[in-house]
Amino acid sequence: MLGLQWGDEGKGKVVDVFTPQYDIVARFQGGPNAGHTIVFNGQKYVLHLIPSGIFHENTTCLIGNGVVIDPITLRREIENLEKTGEPVREKLLISQRAHLILPSHKLLDAASEKAKGDKKIGSTLKGIGPTYMDKTGRNGLRVGDVLSKDFEAKYSALVAKHKTMLDNLYDFEYDLSETEAQFREAIEFLKSLQLINTEYYLQDALAEGKTVLAEGAQGMLLDIEFGNYPFVTSSNTTTSGACLGLGVPPQEIKKVFGIFKAYCTRVGSGPFPTELDDEVGERIRQEGHEFGATTGRPRRTGWLDLPILKYAVKLNGTTDMIMTKADVLSIMDELMVCTKYRLEDGTETDQVPYNIESGITPVYESHPGWRDDITGARHKDELPAVLKDYIKMIEEYIGVPISYVSVGPDREQIMQMEAMTV
Repeated sequence: MLGLQWGDEGKGKVVDVFTPQYDIVARFQGGPNAGHTIVFNGQKYVLHLIPSGIFHENTTCLIGNGVVIDPITLRREIENLEKTGEPVREKLLISQRAHLILPSHKLLDAASEKAKGDKKIGSTLKGIGPTYMDKTGRNGLRVGDVLSKDFEAKYSALVAKHKTMLDNLYDFEYDLSETEAQFREAIEFLKSLQLINTEYYLQDALAEGKTVLAEGAQGMLLDIEFGNYPFVTSSNTTTSGACLGLGVPPQEIKKVFGIFKAYCTRVGSGPFPTELDDEVGERIRQEGHEFGATTGRPRRTGWLDLPILKYAVKLNGTTDMIMTKADVLSIMDELMVCTKYRLEDGTETDQVPYNIESGITPVYESHPGWRDDITGARHKDELPAVLKDYIKMIEEYIGVPISYVSVGPDREQIMQMEAMTV
């Protein structure tokens, strides 16, 4: 289960809805920069590290090796959920190979972003990037290290390195004392959890015929390899990232569910070809409550971009698309959809150029909007014909069926579709 745009597509809700069909829900990348929102029984929950299947009694939830974990955030999230009666610790497994976010990683994140000035990438300042840098630089600390007797020495050595960078490279003022105390308490809490070799656990489960739903964070267009570099996250958000982040072979992947909004949004800096920096964009933002679940930042909004969507679908081998927030566009009389780009030399293409920061102009097609309140729809036959035409148009362009459509935030507000053209 992964996002086909710039994140915030509604993965948490969809994972929650699909969970009863699976034995295990496994998060495979990202960190506490994720904000997966789930709404049911009139309550709203935002998850940052814990998989979105946690609210289902008979499902095991697993945090894979590809995730970077802030022990402070994880402890807070678990304790808050347990206050609601969820037995989180009983059904949560954590990979010993997952890397740890240290308090000094967050300081490095803030210092680096500040140093970029006007060229900042829009980091959530959760320490994600510096942690992945230490991982690839072979300096990082992993969950399994907290069980070793030399953990303190390893921790001190890494923090000393970070302090040198903060002092000499960034000249950044900081105070680690308070967060370090919280970190040490959180490490003791982490030791009480089920820390295992999750790759063996998953391989054994698959051999026994159990079903696994892999949950991604962020979106395809933030992938470190194929996203809008350098305005990307630090991990692989694609289908291949699920294999790397969980330790499962590619042949085990049977279905790839790709989630996208009926329009586009983006948080932070970076190119956004169909962005609406006007009254229409603000109307969509307010109607769709487009504010970051983790940061609270207003999301940038724009029309649906079909070349980018098709690019994401093809790279991920998407078998089924899931469209969310169809209800938000009920406010519009007319919808614009980008079908190709006009380049600086006047030529047109439906391929995503290497550089989409400048020099390209979206070419739009107009489609009528649906002025119906569809939030109460629970079956595809209850959807207006104009919306069905919009779905058909997308399917024809992409070549992959839209299997589900969401019409609101609640877990009940999603319906299964039949492919109209594919």
